[in-house]
Amino acid sequence: MEDVSETAIAIADQPSDDDALDEIDDVEMSLFDHLEELRSRVFYALIAVIIGVIGCFAVVNKIVALLEIPAQGVKFLQLAPGEYFFVSIKVAGYSGLLVSSPAILYQIVRFILPGLTRKEKRAIAPIVFGSSILFVLGIVFAYQLLIPAALNFFISYGGDVVEQFWSIDRYFEFVLLLLFSTGLAFQIPVIQALLALTGIVNSARMLAGWRYVVLGAVILGAVLTPSTDPMTQSLLAGAVGILYFGGIFLVKAMGK
Repeated sequence: MEDVSETAIAIADQPSDDDALDEIDDVEMSLFDHLEELRSRVFYALIAVIIGVIGCFAVVNKIVALLEIPAQGVKFLQLAPGEYFFVSIKVAGYSGLLVSSPAILYQIVRFILPGLTRKEKRAIAPIVFGSSILFVLGIVFAYQLLIPAALNFFISYGGDVVEQFWSIDRYFEFVLLLLFSTGLAFQIPVIQALLALTGIVNSARMLAGWRYVVLGAVILGAVLTPSTDPMTQSLLAGAVGILYFGGIFLVKAMGK
């Protein structure tokens, strides 16, 4: 019986797989090792971006045609030699960055993962996944609602007075800025979840400041939208408000 008890105690004292993994992750790295790790992660991320940009440049005409759909048949002009070429590079760059964003997020996670606790490691995967989904939803929201609303306002205003001929470069500056600013605005619930996990704020404090959030949403809608029409600003401000209150419910569901 004593041998059996000693064996059971020895087995119980053995570290679990999770403890072993934590010991592996908790190995201290020198400053040089951290810099080398950062350099390699940045290098792999840049390679992914370059591949994404080259791939998107190969089909840039199709991407341009897709982004011209919300303009409802408005004719575009090339106002300077090579303007469309530089527009193509700009569109391919933004599109390549979007396509390569999963690889960039993967490199970021691999770099910060060893410095996280076990609880934080379990939370990082759904946060990264949710951030990616929200960014895509933000782009879809801008493409389906914000851009058409803004363009409808500009086309209808003075449409019977001036002919609609737009600069191809100015149009894509407008569209690309609105797409990516909306994608970033949709990260609000992710930021709330991170703040709650770190203990900076909780759901009660977030809800208590709803008046300031409404005001901030209006200001953010005015700042992020490159147009000055009230419809686009109202849509984005409303989306920001909904995302914020949705983030409060998420934080509450997390028990924070």
